[in-house]
Amino acid sequence: MTITTDEHRAHEYADLPRLMSLMTGDEKHGPAATSTLDVLWVLYDRVLRVTPERTADPGRDRFLLSKGHGPMAYYAVLAAKGFLPVESLPGFGGYDSPLGHHPDRMLVPGAEIGSGSLGHGLPIGVGTALGLRAQGLGDPAVWVLIGDAELDEGSNHEAIAFAGPAALDRLHTVVVDNSSASHARPGGIAARFEAAGWSAATVDGRDHTALYEAFTAPHPGRPHVVVARVEPKNA
Repeated sequence: MTITTDEHRAHEYADLPRLMSLMTGDEKHGPAATSTLDVLWVLYDRVLRVTPERTADPGRDRFLLSKGHGPMAYYAVLAAKGFLPVESLPGFGGYDSPLGHHPDRMLVPGAEIGSGSLGHGLPIGVGTALGLRAQGLGDPAVWVLIGDAELDEGSNHEAIAFAGPAALDRLHTVVVDNSSASHARPGGIAARFEAAGWSAATVDGRDHTALYEAFTAPHPGRPHVVVARVEPKNA
């Protein structure tokens, strides 16, 4: 019996809850992790041009997990895609484990930044996109995943305000919106980015087809943001 690409993809995705269940212990930040699961899966399965063999390739896409205080879904997806051995997952958060409660780029294969402090991932993404441009590397895409609560931090708004006029069209941001921000944005999250010259889309953060279409939508000359709405954190 021949297994199709779609069947293989569905099998891998269906295995993610099992992989996440291997990570036990305190401070798992379960809601923060599960809110990102589908976004991470679609990015790594269909969008990002990076593999375990290409983590040092200058031409790779860069993925920056700014929402790093809930990394269980990230580790599960990395394991499913061969960046991490599945056997390392049960040690999550342990003294001798490379899989900390915040990802460490020196310990986690494929992690581009150490993360967990709210508000610093998008500024790093802006700097990464600028650095790639300065090196003449126009092909790699930079993707940053942030949570809606990170928009409470002013550093993100400085990055948003800079990236639009700078025409950083290789910069992409995904905002996972689980209604945990303290401050509302007039007109919604996407409107904040659009006001700064970004291309923007808002989709169901559990709908893989909608996520893929939003992630791959053309946005010439402008950075791009996708707001992925999921169930409220405290629902």
